[in-house]
Amino acid sequence: RKEEELDSKDAIILHQFSRPRNGVPSLSPFCLKMETYLRMADLPYQNYFDGKLSPQGKMPWIEYNHKKVSGTEFIIDFLEEKLGVNLNKHLGPHERAVSRAVTKMVEEHLYWTLAYCQWVENLHETQKMVSLFGPFSDLLKWIFCHLTKGIVKREMYGHGIGRFSEEEMYTLMEKDMRTLAGLLGDKKYLMGSTVSTVDATVFGHLAQAMWTLPGTRPERLIKGELINLAMYCERIRRKFWPEWHHDDDNTLYESEESSEASKTYSPLQDFSFYSRTETFDEEGNSISQTPDTDYTGHSLFDSDVDMDEYRDHEQCK
Repeated sequence: RKEEELDSKDAIILHQFSRPRNGVPSLSPFCLKMETYLRMADLPYQNYFDGKLSPQGKMPWIEYNHKKVSGTEFIIDFLEEKLGVNLNKHLGPHERAVSRAVTKMVEEHLYWTLAYCQWVENLHETQKMVSLFGPFSDLLKWIFCHLTKGIVKREMYGHGIGRFSEEEMYTLMEKDMRTLAGLLGDKKYLMGSTVSTVDATVFGHLAQAMWTLPGTRPERLIKGELINLAMYCERIRRKFWPEWHHDDDNTLYESEESSEASKTYSPLQDFSFYSRTETFDEEGNSISQTPDTDYTGHSLFDSDVDMDEYRDHEQCK
């Protein structure tokens, strides 16, 4: 395929994996983290689903004014320096230290246990979500998923966490998720009432448990005992991803007894250029859109999931 020439002058080009088939923006927690961060920081960007890794072999990565940057931490540092954005300016030194500690726990520890669940234990379901097209798409998906499974197992063994038994790995995963639930408590976001960079990180990873691991232990945990984490994920999804819809918007969560036949997914819209502050309607007229409004302009500010709604849903079941 002849590669398309990209002009990254004064525009953020976000390279990431293709959208999966289940309506979730990405099966990669780091890609979802990066795109969510751009939305939280209100930075217009253009997605490029070329599947091409960065020179360091990383995904996602960005181009800005022909400068290539990979690694989500370095990308965020770069954007803060070049564009003057800072989601953490309201945090004190102690809160910044806690945020970094939580980020490293999630990205260097929790990530691997969720990756094991996604690409090893739950590989059959993950294969259904992978988006590949063409005459040999099914074969290519099978090859891709099993190659990824081997890579994940090998890298987990090198990391050290893969040398434990499956039960021991899930014990570690549960401890991490309980730590996040305890830190969040009844707050709106991890560091209080205002979103910060750590929320993009945590959301990118917990969203995998919420929406890409049906019937698994992480999903049962986040939608059961650690319900405040599920509410937190819903809160961020509705605020910063107004076009991301799924079947259960009118109820709250999928019940474990739901049959596969009852699950249908609406594809997530792909924006050739995305900005939360200026969007066009179907007739080409400019409409105002902020993180607190959907594409019709209606407010989503009061759409946060609360515990009373959850209890009502459970009683109905």
